[in-house]
Amino acid sequence: MTSDLPHPADILPHPVGILPHPADILPHRPPFLLLDRLIEIEAGRRVVAEWRPSASWFQGHFPDEPILPGVLLVEAMALTGAVAVLADPRNQGKLPLFAGIDRARFRRVVRPDETVRLEAAVSVKGRSGRAKTTAWVGSELAAEADLMFVLTSRH
Repeated sequence: MTSDLPHPADILPHPVGILPHPADILPHRPPFLLLDRLIEIEAGRRVVAEWRPSASWFQGHFPDEPILPGVLLVEAMALTGAVAVLADPRNQGKLPLFAGIDRARFRRVVRPDETVRLEAAVSVKGRSGRAKTTAWVGSELAAEADLMFVLTSRH
C-alpha cells in the first residue's frame, strides 16, 4: 500500500522561515497527531515543536482535577523525535517505531489551556536510534525521557 503523504525529502529543505506542518512529515493523523506546529527543525538531528492538548484528552482524567495523561506526553515527545528522523532524506520510506523508554520522569502536570513545548535530539545508527526528549510548559520542565526506536520500511 502506498501513502498519499508527500515524503519529507519532497518538502524539505523548506523555504527560509517557513516550516512544514507536522502532518507533512509524520504519517500520524488525529487523534494521534499530537503536534500542532514545528518551531525548529534540523533534519536528522533535532526538532522543537508545540502542542496544545484539546479538552477531549482531559475528559475522565480526572473529572474534578483534569490532568493530561503522562503517556500522552511521552507519545508527543516520541512524535517530535520522529519528525527529526523523517525529515532526513536518508530515511525516505521509513517508519520509526518505539523500541524502549529509559529514564522517563514526570516533573509537572499539564492542565487544560496549557501549551507544551517539546524538544527532541536524535541520533541514528543503522536501523536504530535514540532520542533525548523534554516537554516544557513555559519555563517549567513537565517531562523528560530517553527514547529508543527502530526504523522499519513502510508498507
